[in-house]
Amino acid sequence: VQLQASGGGLVQAGGSLRLSCAASGSVFGIGNLGWYRQAPGTQRELVAVISYGGSTNYPDSAKGRFTISRDRKTVYLQMNDLRPEDTGVYYCYYNPPGRSEYWGQGTQVTVSS
Repeated sequence: VQLQASGGGLVQAGGSLRLSCAASGSVFGIGNLGWYRQAPGTQRELVAVISYGGSTNYPDSAKGRFTISRDRKTVYLQMNDLRPEDTGVYYCYYNPPGRSEYWGQGTQVTVSS
């Protein structure tokens, strides 16, 4: 499975972006899908995860603003009310049970104040 992330860009504070991560070569089966972000000089942090059954989880910083969703071949991250601290490179991942994780190449999100 190869993952291709897209949808990043430059947006003003308070704006919205929708990230997409498409699977090529296969479809998403059982396993979690999620998004991490990494700002310069910081560790990668989880911003959203969705299970095969559709259960979602967000850190407090993303609750009420970010929404993750999935279909057979794509995972999405709808980001509303963006803040400058949301700036970073966003990576999607797929974690099938009993197998190695798959990661997308990252898409840059920049939020200006």
